[in-house]
Amino acid sequence: MAASLWREAMGAGAPAADAEFLDYIEFWHQPECAGWLDQQGEHSKAWRRRWFVLKQGMLFWFKDSDVDHASVPRGVIFLASCLAVKGAEGVPDRKFAFELSTPGETMYFAADSEEQKEEWINSIVLPLAAPAGTTWDEIFHTVDMLRAGFGAGGLDPSAGE
Repeated sequence: MAASLWREAMGAGAPAADAEFLDYIEFWHQPECAGWLDQQGEHSKAWRRRWFVLKQGMLFWFKDSDVDHASVPRGVIFLASCLAVKGAEGVPDRKFAFELSTPGETMYFAADSEEQKEEWINSIVLPLAAPAGTTWDEIFHTVDMLRAGFGAGGLDPSAGE
């Protein structure tokens, strides 16, 4: 489904105007989160290593990490359609797996460590949990405060102030 959403957004059956919003997202510049993840395929269920970039409520993936303004994503997940993201401990051969569920499917990813898995889950969940009308600057500020709080005073967001 995520791949089919991408094909739809990029014009395979959708008007070009619907895909133009992707031109305004600078996924190559200061992403909220970026790194290597293994992703289970939509049809074959084979695992593939991809470079993922989280930016403005969208999770893009690429074949390599050399992402710039001319890069073309291999796919995108619109996180507004996300119902849940959580650890997936029952995935065989993938110690640090997590799942992302949308109304149409559940997708599986695997990080290289428990810390990376938690960082991805938290980076995906935080914008989804923000109250309606919250700006991206406010979300980024909250993320910065939370990260400072993890090192300085546990989970207290005010600890980094």
